[in-house]
Amino acid sequence: MRKLNCPQCNIPNFYIMNDAGERRLVYVMEDLSICPKNEGESLDGFNLDKIYCLGCSWSGSPARLKQTKRY
Repeated sequence: MRKLNCPQCNIPNFYIMNDAGERRLVYVMEDLSICPKNEGESLDGFNLDKIYCLGCSWSGSPARLKQTKRY
């Protein structure tokens, strides 16, 4: 399954945040599943409704990312 890329800078690297402001590096897959970049990390307690690009200022929902997908 392919990773979705940022619609602005075209990289596949994103992060999500929790209420404490901690970040977790993730990828978003074609089926909109969110996978941690580092194997074994848990996404429990993190907001999966908003993702942030590591390369630019883009942020939004995974569904919005899929609407503007570029491979």
